[in-house]
Amino acid sequence: MKRLFLFILPFALGFSVNAQTTPTWSDDIACLLYTHCTGCHNSNGIAPFSLMTYTDAASAASGFPYAVNNGIMPPWPPDRSYNNLAHERYLTPEEITLINDWVNAGAPEGNQANAPTPPVYSSNAVITNPDLVVQIPTYAVGSSQDVYRCFVIPTSEGVDKFITGFEVLPGNRSIVHHVLVFRDETNTPATLDANDPGPGYTSFGGIGSQGAKLIGGWVPGQGVFETPDGMGIKLPASTNLVLQIHYPAGTAGLEDSTKIHIKFSPSSTLREISLAPPLNHQTSLIDGPLYIPANEVRTFHEEYTIPVNLTVLSVGPHMHLIGKSIKAYGVTPTNDTLKFIDIPNWNFHWQGSYMFRNPVKIPAGTVLYGEATYDNTIGNPNNPSNPPQAVSLGEATTDEMMLVYFSYLFYQNGDENIVIDNSTSIDHYNNCSYNSVTGIEEKIPDNYLSVYPNPASNSLNINCTELFAKNTLIIITDVTGKEVESLHVPTSANANSANINISNLPSGIYSVQMKSDKLSVARKFIVQR
Repeated sequence: MKRLFLFILPFALGFSVNAQTTPTWSDDIACLLYTHCTGCHNSNGIAPFSLMTYTDAASAASGFPYAVNNGIMPPWPPDRSYNNLAHERYLTPEEITLINDWVNAGAPEGNQANAPTPPVYSSNAVITNPDLVVQIPTYAVGSSQDVYRCFVIPTSEGVDKFITGFEVLPGNRSIVHHVLVFRDETNTPATLDANDPGPGYTSFGGIGSQGAKLIGGWVPGQGVFETPDGMGIKLPASTNLVLQIHYPAGTAGLEDSTKIHIKFSPSSTLREISLAPPLNHQTSLIDGPLYIPANEVRTFHEEYTIPVNLTVLSVGPHMHLIGKSIKAYGVTPTNDTLKFIDIPNWNFHWQGSYMFRNPVKIPAGTVLYGEATYDNTIGNPNNPSNPPQAVSLGEATTDEMMLVYFSYLFYQNGDENIVIDNSTSIDHYNNCSYNSVTGIEEKIPDNYLSVYPNPASNSLNINCTELFAKNTLIIITDVTGKEVESLHVPTSANANSANINISNLPSGIYSVQMKSDKLSVARKFIVQR
């Protein structure tokens, strides 16, 4: 481990602080679960059990450490140390420690009167005055296995319009795993629908139409999607919307009537956002064909050169069940690397489209690269075949794909300065709070431990009201809680200011923690290259 460079200034010892206290459901854990977990883990949610009450959480507590320490929950497949994306779902190192400490203490309830008021989850819309509402007919799931059902809904709009916001409202949140929304100007989906008994038709992968264009989607926990100012998704006149809805195994007989609320721009001259997979298994695969023999692990690569200056808003990789990892990046004509996304542990059931925190300019001549690994061995727990069978390109569950979608538009000067998400932390539900693992009383000011600049690049300054002379340890951890740097303050030194070299740390969110025999206090900071 690389040692930190520490510059120390003298100071005089100050006041003392309280020791760490045991976290409880009411004072600490309820706030965390209401913020990060119960959007899915409620009685009407897609998760298999609820975490709304103390009894719920205590019953499931034994599984919490494994899920949070390994980054399984909350689900966020992209590697946050590779690229920080918009609206990330994650627990801070402090929150992970708090959950571990609560479980290790026997999951105490504490004073129920201190618990925040539980959230209420319903189908109430955020877009209450939509310009267009589309809804599928009531559908009863007809299989005990995973079902990908497509529903064709005519829009009957007389002129071309631009979508600036849409909200997917699942009719039955307990069975809707995800929704993909396509626009289609052919009659193919309507024909497939007419030839399939009951509402809609079943189609895995695409929707069976070569003319269809993906315009958006929904996964549990997602709210309203809104386009940046001056941009919109074009909806041609008299086109069809096709909703492909994934109903997971075990939902047979249950009913759904999902709908979408759509907002249109009053302007007809917005910049059009397009969605396409320039990295794909048909035209950009350089070491294909996409074929994975039984009992083998294979890696494939894709390349595509961007012909014009583009602005990219989001990225969305797509593979099937034996996919293990996928990465996408670009190299500009000046040899700069644009990091888009890295998903080191692919999970077919947690795929999505990921917005960038700021739009990314891709200069003409940039080469896009995609790299994906597939594990067709018995060691892959998601392998649908046992014993493994040869897998090739196709749309069936047992086939494979390699696609990387981008939402994009032609570049205009200043696009990269548009802010999509500039938050440094996740807002807590209803502004609820929890007792930090530091155990520091609220009377201690926020600047007790301060770090700057934030974001930082090559060095980080730490100011502390009271840095103890004996047994003080400075630790830097990444977003998973993994220690990446540490330093013991010399036993004979008294200091309240330090300068740390962080030039070796990749871009990302970190926590700097000061620990001693009397104190443990932490602050978050961002490394930005």
